[in-house]
Amino acid sequence: MKKRIVFATGNENKMKEIRMIMADLGMDIVSMKEAGVDLDIVEDGMTFEENAEIKARAVSRVLTSDIVLADDSGLEIDYLDKAPGIYSARFAGEDTSYDIKNRILLDRMEGVPEEQRTARFVCAVAAVFPDGTVSTVRGTVEGKVAEESEGENGFGYDPIFYVPEYGCTTAQMTPEQKNEISHRGKALHEMREVLKKRFREEAL
Repeated sequence: MKKRIVFATGNENKMKEIRMIMADLGMDIVSMKEAGVDLDIVEDGMTFEENAEIKARAVSRVLTSDIVLADDSGLEIDYLDKAPGIYSARFAGEDTSYDIKNRILLDRMEGVPEEQRTARFVCAVAAVFPDGTVSTVRGTVEGKVAEESEGENGFGYDPIFYVPEYGCTTAQMTPEQKNEISHRGKALHEMREVLKKRFREEAL
């Protein structure tokens, strides 16, 4: 049976990005939904890496012969003690719109000088292999909390995340620009190298 990679997500946009970055591995890459797995996973880790591993392990227990990947990501604002951090998706309530979440964060940062507005997007990706071993990687993109919400292209916290080198928020970037610097893109590229190394070692 040909090995495949199962990614613990139902998000089609995320799957497109994953398939694009990992295309040269020459393996089928499917979402957990496509693999027929429907789980309600409680992410109770204290770090992005722990949460990514919790998701990957939960799916791996069902699909024991597949390589299972999962990610966890969020926004860390230094001035707010790295909040919302691992609670980014649940910040101010899971069903609260990102317009409201972003407004709350902008209000909390009101009057904070530019040099203290440092922030980063973080993404951890975990891989659980059929033998039970785990590898985790992390990708980050550094920026600042914008003074105002700007841009229509992104989602989530993109409209308030300003990248000085580009002179705009990630919601004002083209998809190509964003993919170039994205925290998830960086973590996925790194994970691709981990997998390639693993496959080379297994082939010896």
